[in-house]
Amino acid sequence: MNIYGDSKLVANQVLGEYEVKKEDLIPYHQQALQLLKQLDDIHVAHVPRSANKLADALANLAATLALGAEESMQVPVCNRWVVSLLKYDWRQPIIYFLDHQNYPMILDTR
Repeated sequence: MNIYGDSKLVANQVLGEYEVKKEDLIPYHQQALQLLKQLDDIHVAHVPRSANKLADALANLAATLALGAEESMQVPVCNRWVVSLLKYDWRQPIIYFLDHQNYPMILDTR
């Protein structure tokens, strides 16, 4: 299984090349390692955000949805692609990718 991430730091931490120094991130790191032990033939790689615009857009969207009531973030929206907060399932693009080994050109949120 190939696992791609846009954080070089996190990829290298998972690979054991870098140490996790932030105390609040150590439990997440340990959980990730436990999950990876359940999988065979794992390859972890860093992909720069500039090389994966769809993943970057989804990451920005997820960060926006996680903000508190008094916080805000600007998320660029290209073309007419608008996500309905009530009907959008963030897992769907991931499932699509795993099924088809490519990204959907347009996310249908209806």
